[in-house]
Amino acid sequence: MSRAGIAKRALVVADGDVPARAALDAAWPGWMDGVEFVVAADGGWDKAVSLGITPDLLVGDGDSLAESRFAELAAAGVPVERAAVDKDESDAELAVLAALLRGATHITVVGALGGPRLDHALANVGLLALPDQQIAQVALLDEVTRVRLLRAPGANGEAVTCRLVGPIGELVSLLPQGIAAVGITTTGLLYPLNDETLAPGPARGLSNVSTAVEAQVTLRSGCLLIIETRNDHPMEEKR
Repeated sequence: MSRAGIAKRALVVADGDVPARAALDAAWPGWMDGVEFVVAADGGWDKAVSLGITPDLLVGDGDSLAESRFAELAAAGVPVERAAVDKDESDAELAVLAALLRGATHITVVGALGGPRLDHALANVGLLALPDQQIAQVALLDEVTRVRLLRAPGANGEAVTCRLVGPIGELVSLLPQGIAAVGITTTGLLYPLNDETLAPGPARGLSNVSTAVEAQVTLRSGCLLIIETRNDHPMEEKR
């Protein structure tokens, strides 16, 4: 996914499972390249520090970072945006919104997947839809998975394209969201789609396999989750 102009890249560190820095570097070389602004979501501050990263902003309600740590960081001059415990947004959502408010055009979120709370993971996937795709794009990342959302206006709007750069053999799942995803065309995938439709429900878009170091997915209408999974068994079948 791309747009004209210079991208301002931000990193959001949430309080979910955060892999070791070495694992992220190995799976997604260059994932930190160009990052200009880092936001920690509550307990994500300590997760960021574990990655060797000092955030530029701390947001959250304090339910996963001790009150003493908030006070300590504020006293050290760290900008803090404290939220009420009773609120409509998650801390991760507040962090993404803070990055958007500061002009981020590309946002990577770590600490958003895995953990004991499936509802949190699903809500974090929903964060991909926060910005208008023409303004900013959001990706969720862990040591094996990258999740992005491709949205096309439909009607007379132009098709949109997402580039998938990675090793041959990675798994690529295309999952329509809400309504049918129409006009899907792929290149560089083992099971190609040529101006085809994927409907919500059936698992046809699950577990495709990349056959080139750069694959592409083009969409004419609808919303399509694109989930890349680094894979040690390239020909793994759907399950």
